[in-house]
Amino acid sequence: MPLEERSAMKAVPVYARPRGYKLGQFLSITIALSSILGLIAACLQAHIISAYEFRVYASTDSSSQRNTIQSPSPQKLIWSDEFNGLAGKTPDASKWSPDVGGSGWGNNQREYDTKNKNAYQDGHGHLVLEARKENPANYHCWYGPCQYTSARINTSGHFSFTYGRVEARIKIPYGQGLWPAFWILGDNVGSVGWPNSGEMDIVENIGREPNTIHGTVHGPNYSGSNGVGGPDKLPSGRFADTYHIYAVAWDSSRISFSVDGISYFTVTKATIESHGKWVFDHPFFIILNSALGGFWPGDPNSSTVFPQKMYVDYVRVYQ
Repeated sequence: MPLEERSAMKAVPVYARPRGYKLGQFLSITIALSSILGLIAACLQAHIISAYEFRVYASTDSSSQRNTIQSPSPQKLIWSDEFNGLAGKTPDASKWSPDVGGSGWGNNQREYDTKNKNAYQDGHGHLVLEARKENPANYHCWYGPCQYTSARINTSGHFSFTYGRVEARIKIPYGQGLWPAFWILGDNVGSVGWPNSGEMDIVENIGREPNTIHGTVHGPNYSGSNGVGGPDKLPSGRFADTYHIYAVAWDSSRISFSVDGISYFTVTKATIESHGKWVFDHPFFIILNSALGGFWPGDPNSSTVFPQKMYVDYVRVYQ
């Protein structure tokens, strides 16, 4: 933030002897004035430092630190979706495909992800992924008749990339059992399986932790609850209260997670290889979803308000 402007202090020449004072008095005043000026300078220095301070949180990786992201060498926008379609229009089919079903996705999730019935553009430059408590088409889930519907879309077969920076401006939903996520998955998942494909969870939030988000990487021997990651916490309020820019910057030696331009967790290749194999040197595709229930968030309950909407302003990829 800009530093507060301060009026210039008028300098007093230390060699000038004030008229009418004796030498001893003058020396005492000079020493006192010097002490006061030193105290003022120390206070100003402390204020300048504090003006650039940011929250710092511990993480599981010793190389992690919460800092402003320094301006990188110029990167080129190589892919984006600004979601400027007409109200009610489904996601651009040349960029996104829906993941459909109620299998639980390996996490005992409770929703049935529909074929774009819960994913639409609002006509104001946003994609909406809407979680509802309903089962209008008698959908069947892993536990029986589905209780909820939602959306999950991906760029597999349309776009994938190796290294760079991917970011999205998102306003997440809230409530017990909600589990919104923005993540990327190795495009070789069909041949090598998960977690050998690698996965980077750019942002996840579970409803019972409204002021906390998580950035995590998954791979062989470090997946699921053993994934390598770190949280970020707001000092007050909820992440769902407004839009935030969630991003990951990734190259051949490290992966760094950030929110609103502030890096809060960085993991290096060396750290990953202390857990298992580094599997992040190939293309990854993008996934957006708003899950309901499961092992980690727990199920929705009577306090959960429906419908819940996840708003996505844009998704952009730079290299």
